[in-house]
Amino acid sequence: MAHDHGHVHDHHGHGSQGQGHGHAHGHHHGPVETGDWRYAVGLIVNLAFVGIEFGAGVFSGSTALMADAGHNLSDVLGLAMAGGAAWLARRAAAPGKTYGYGKATVLAALANALLLIFACGAIAIEAVRRLAEPAPVMSGLIMGVAAVGFVINLGTALLFMRDQHSDLNARGAYLHMMADAAVSIGVVIAGAAILFTGWSIIDPLVSIVIVGVILWGTWGLLRDSVNLALDAAPRGVDVEAIRAAFLALPGVNAVHDLHVWGLSTTDTALTAHLVHDRPDATALLAEAQAMARARFSIRHTTLQLEAGALPDCPDC
Repeated sequence: MAHDHGHVHDHHGHGSQGQGHGHAHGHHHGPVETGDWRYAVGLIVNLAFVGIEFGAGVFSGSTALMADAGHNLSDVLGLAMAGGAAWLARRAAAPGKTYGYGKATVLAALANALLLIFACGAIAIEAVRRLAEPAPVMSGLIMGVAAVGFVINLGTALLFMRDQHSDLNARGAYLHMMADAAVSIGVVIAGAAILFTGWSIIDPLVSIVIVGVILWGTWGLLRDSVNLALDAAPRGVDVEAIRAAFLALPGVNAVHDLHVWGLSTTDTALTAHLVHDRPDATALLAEAQAMARARFSIRHTTLQLEAGALPDCPDC
């Protein structure tokens, strides 16, 4: 259940020129919907497949299957980090951690992006080595195992597809598993081409193409997770549009010290000073909070209301 808290304190100066200042603070805390079961299912199924795929690679002499098993193992580790971060995000705030553990989801998303890049590097190195030293492989077994991997990876990715645009951590898991599905399809295609042509060099060539596709998709995840780690405004949040919306509220003359950042991969926080000339500061606070929730889905707001006009306000 969400809670809103608003406090208004009025202070009046004494002397020939009276000054009025209103300070209002509004906080909204809502639970993060994480769906931890998805991470557990993904971990169990994919860890089992890693063992099967690696064993098949050893049996068939296919370095492609062994490399793909290593890539899948990196994704299993990524899912473990994402699931652990989701669990941490649900823990209540502590006296020493007043924002709770939501930032763990950002750190996990950043680690996932770096892990994907590392996995791509490992695959690229193996592909280059195999370009120089192509070796015969059991193409039929490769195709069968890779096809099973495609079904498993795609099914796991679909678990996170719905939340990939609203949760950076879910997006990381989705990208991981879709990347694995792409790799599996590439291995199936390579196996079929080798079966019909006998050209073993096709396998590493397809692997290099897939690495490029994975890196292209990973760049956005890395950029967004770094921005959130630096307390930048989350992707899709227009800070200037928020400023304009506050200025459009009746009686608001200026907005300064506006800050917007991600508390986690799903929750956004906002602080701002609103300079106003309204006598009903409490009503203005409620209007500003409701606008932030309705228009920008920002549920954690801290607003300071200041009566009158500022003599020097470069940020207004």
